[in-house]
Formats: sequence, structure tokens, C-alpha cells
Amino acid sequence: MIPHSRPTLSAADAERVAGVVRSGQIAQGREVAAFERELAARLGVEDAAVVSSGSAALELALRALEVDPGDDVIIPSFVCDALHHAVTRAGGRPVLADADPATLTLAVDDAKRRLASRTRAVIVPHAFGLAIDLAPFLTLGVPILEDCAQALGAAVDGRPVGSLGRLAVCSFYATKLLTTGEGGAVAGPAALVGRVREARDYDEREDLAPRFNYKLTDMQAALGRSQLARLDEFVGRRRAIAARYRARLSGVSCRLPADAGERHVYHRFVIGARAPLGPLIARLEAQGVAVRRPVFRPLHRALGLGGFPAAERLWAESLSLPCYPSLTDADVDAVAAALAETLAA
Repeated sequence: MIPHSRPTLSAADAERVAGVVRSGQIAQGREVAAFERELAARLGVEDAAVVSSGSAALELALRALEVDPGDDVIIPSFVCDALHHAVTRAGGRPVLADADPATLTLAVDDAKRRLASRTRAVIVPHAFGLAIDLAPFLTLGVPILEDCAQALGAAVDGRPVGSLGRLAVCSFYATKLLTTGEGGAVAGPAALVGRVREARDYDEREDLAPRFNYKLTDMQAALGRSQLARLDEFVGRRRAIAARYRARLSGVSCRLPADAGERHVYHRFVIGARAPLGPLIARLEAQGVAVRRPVFRPLHRALGLGGFPAAERLWAESLSLPCYPSLTDADVDAVAAALAETLAA
């Protein structure tokens, strides 16, 4: 079976983590501080605070932006559940907006239509590795929280993702562009990141203001630093895989992602297929190829809502193919051949 996704780990990664274990300092410490400095430099921002997960990063970023009970936060429907959970945990009210079929993320026109007096922020993911131009969103007049969980290493007009919004969040889950096993980060201006750093740890504080235990360990940070040093290598391989898929699937009846240059790092290689996805996924699995819908199901479906036609259509047609640095050229060819055969049938 060719897995849908897989972490890319090396002996050097293992040795970096082992060195921390041998040191005896395994909780949050010097490795975390170094990882934060290196990440901020890579993103081109003043500061970064690493935390225990991407979901924790979203929640703490919203709190840093002072989302209060009753405040609206606009999020896309065609996205993972983490955004909805983070908004509700921060006390806000998630307001869903439809998708943009070209970028597979939030449609700026629909987001604008849903603005209200209580709108406190808009979360804009760079979906599946494609960095989008945030300029139209920045005209909405509310803080933009840039979700870079799937797009580290991408850039828009030479500027790295993570440096374009009011704050940015990252995820370092096992199958993200770089991994710490579990983990995340909030990046941006030092004053706002300082609020995140203050809230991620509750211990030995004079007051009882709400805080959390959302720390990252030095073991995880050591792995993250080792992975971050190889991010360009990882992205280069993902782009090479995407180019090979394009060549192998050029005559196949499916919609391929646009070749977006520096803007795309291909966390997912998402195609559009007219065939019913359930049987298609099952037939490919029978041939030894694991594929998935890039989004489990749109949020509006979980909430029993209508009025999101683009998100509904993307969910019905979008299929994510295996795309990760350890995937071989032979694997790519096998996936493309199985997909072409199955679609033809």
C-alpha cells in the first residue's frame, strides 16, 4: 500500500532528539527558545512562540487578538474542524463563509458579505500548500489570522507566508511540511506573540488570569529545528512530485492544481474528479493506493446548514493524492497509472 501521507524522518533527526534526552533537559527550555528564533527568522516576523499543537496555536492567537464572548470570527466551511473548535474555545462565534474554487480556501467576496459589527477577526488558511494573496482580505478592516499549517515555505511576491497577516499560526503535526510529532506556533509582532507566550504556561504566576498548559518540549523542538533546516529540501521534493504528477496525468480526465511557482509547496496534491469519490477511493485502495478527501466534510454539513455551494462542490469532487518527500518516482508513477485506469473505468 502506498500511504496517503507519511512523515519524513532521518537518522539526524533521531540523533538531535537523543541528544536532548541524554542532556536530561527535556521540558521547555533552550531548544524551544532556539526553535522560536529560527522559525521567526524563516517567516520574516519579529517573534514566534511554539506551543503544543496547531489547534492550541489557533486558540491562543485568537485570545491574543482579544476575541471576546459574542465576537464573530469568519472562517471557511471547507476546512478542518480545528478552526471551529479554536473559535468556540476562545469564546467567539464561528461564522462560516463559502470557498473560492480557484484557491480552495475562503472566498473573500463571501467573507465580506458576512462582516458584521461584532466581527473581530477572519481566519484565512493557505489551503493544501497554496499561498494566496491576502491583499483583498486586508481591505476588510478586521485582523487577518493567517493559517500557515499547510504552507510553510511558500511565498507571495517574495514574501513568506506567515508575514502577511496580523498574526500567523503554524502546525507541526506528524504529516505537516515539517514535524515535531505534535506542535504548533504563533508568529508575528512581538507584543502579540508575547501574549501567547504569557498564556501558554500557568505555573508560578501571581494572578489567576486564564492560562493553559500548551507548552512544547525541548525534545520536540530539537526535532523541529532539525526539520526546519531541511524545509527547502522537503519543498523542492514536493514540487518535483507535483511536476511528475502533472506530466503523468496530463491526458487524464481530472482537474489538476495550477502550477503556481513559489506560491505552492504541495502539502496536498488535490485534483478534481467528476466520478463519485466513495467508489473511486475504494477502487484505488484495492489497487494499493491510499487517497483521501482533503477535507473530511465541510463544517456547514456538521452544523446542518445550507448556502455554501462552492464548498459543497469541492467536497464532492476534490481528491488528495499521496505527496510527501519520501514518495519515490516509482510510487508517483504507480499512483498516476492507478488513477488513470480507475477514472477510465
